[in-house]
Amino acid sequence: MAITQAMCTSFKKALLDGEMDFSSDTSDVFKIALFTSSATLDASTTAYSTTNEVSGTGYTAGGNTLTVVAPTTSGTTAYLDFSDTTWASATITARGAVIYKSGGSNPAIAVLDFGGDKTSTNGDFTIQFPTADASTAIIRIA
Repeated sequence: MAITQAMCTSFKKALLDGEMDFSSDTSDVFKIALFTSSATLDASTTAYSTTNEVSGTGYTAGGNTLTVVAPTTSGTTAYLDFSDTTWASATITARGAVIYKSGGSNPAIAVLDFGGDKTSTNGDFTIQFPTADASTAIIRIA
């Protein structure tokens, strides 16, 4: 089992098919779900699944809803960001996460690899997204 950080290949196709809308006037809902080290997640991940999703106090299956920070550009790169998200008073251990569009088939957007197990014990478990710019934003198209 392994988690490898990647933008999902199926997401790239969904962009070209016009199936993803990150603008502020959309009804699309994006979520992030946490997974254990038993999960196998990588660029070939096509959808959110409950298989090997974390469980514990303060965590609900499906994860948290994300707030999109409007897409923008810099030079020839387009990028977007999400506001940081927190599971409060949580007792969980996670090795990675999947960002996905909620609804329908719950298509995957990106896999995050935490580089090791991250644990909270009756405390906040926070996903802090990188700086939103052309070099480090969580979703970038160059």
